Amino acid sequence: MVVSTSIGLGIILASLFAGMWGYHWFESMTWIDAFANASMILSGMGPLAQPQTFGGKLFAGIYALYSGLAVVATTGITFAPVVHRFLHRLHAEK
Repeated sequence: MVVSTSIGLGIILASLFAGMWGYHWFESMTWIDAFANASMILSGMGPLAQPQTFGGKLFAGIYALYSGLAVVATTGITFAPVVHRFLHRLHAEK
């Protein structure tokens, strides 16, 4: 479980950093504003500030789509050992 939790945490941290970099680069946001926007999108809440540039809008759209998939993948990776152990408890066959 430690390994899968570490992998999940790594995916979230890498995704957060990528979002922060994108907002900082395309929208010239300060790092704290980029962190706030990236974390809000990654958590599914939506952006705090609307992108103003074409590149920023394109990045925000792609990042939002990616974030939804990243959260689903991270949940699957993190909880896979728990589900696996539960199925063993039920003696479930393949």
